[in-house]
Amino acid sequence: MDNAYVSAVAALAGSAIGAIATFATTWLTQHGQARAQRVGQAMARREHLYGEFIDEASKLFTDALSHEFDDPSKFIRLYALTGKLRLFASADIVSKAEEVMRLIVEIYDRPNLDFRNPDSRRVDEVDLLRAFSDACREDLNV
Repeated sequence: MDNAYVSAVAALAGSAIGAIATFATTWLTQHGQARAQRVGQAMARREHLYGEFIDEASKLFTDALSHEFDDPSKFIRLYALTGKLRLFASADIVSKAEEVMRLIVEIYDRPNLDFRNPDSRRVDEVDLLRAFSDACREDLNV
């Protein structure tokens, strides 16, 4: 083979290898960035969902302390949030959410508290959301 052909083939091979390396590097970088973005969005979605559940459970908890369970539609939003948790959260968090719902129903079944009376202001379940919040924090810190 002629030396000119060897030089031309070597130059073309070097260019091809350089192009493939550039393509692979670009693809890997974009793939990694897209994955990091998806993970960040999923974490933000769970964080927002956890906050919504805590807000709704807190509202129902305070309502349960001073009202009777007369309208089951009060639980629609909390039940819907629990369903969303089943889609995006771990089984541990879902079980903690279900436990919170169960405790709120139990509190509705108790006699109403009269907050004007200092003796009835004592509430046993003030930390109703502690286990749920701890599980959420652990999930978000992973």
